Amino acid sequence: MAEDKIKVIATNRKARHEYHIEETLEAGLILTGTEIKSVRAGRISIQEAYITAKGDEMWVLNMHISPYDPGHREQHDPLRPRKLLMHRREIENWSEDIQRKGYTIIPMRLYLKRGRAKMEIALAKGKKLYDKRQDIAAKDAKRRIDRALSEGH
Repeated sequence: MAEDKIKVIATNRKARHEYHIEETLEAGLILTGTEIKSVRAGRISIQEAYITAKGDEMWVLNMHISPYDPGHREQHDPLRPRKLLMHRREIENWSEDIQRKGYTIIPMRLYLKRGRAKMEIALAKGKKLYDKRQDIAAKDAKRRIDRALSEGH
């Protein structure tokens, strides 16, 4: 099968800075007509979004999809909870994982794949301040080494 074309709509750029990523997974998203049109137009933010388990379902909360301007008078609520489409076993496993201390599920990116909205979600554990400092120091050291190597040649 040929490689599926993916059009990335939104990414959570702070996710790798704020969290240790344990595992990622692709999940479908249930959207209304005006929501998918806004997503295709790129009018979406997943920076403040998070995923929670309610019963045997997973829901995305705090994801902002702007109202679709040319839409009809019955617009969607920009911050309404949206259901994720996942296999039952995945939901059960991830629900157990978020019961552990410090774990959460965050959206990494939202993209269109074969015309359908998909979300890459990640099981993550929050970083402490010293972890963030170590990451920044390692990145700076790598940058200095790369710069010294490029000047040497």
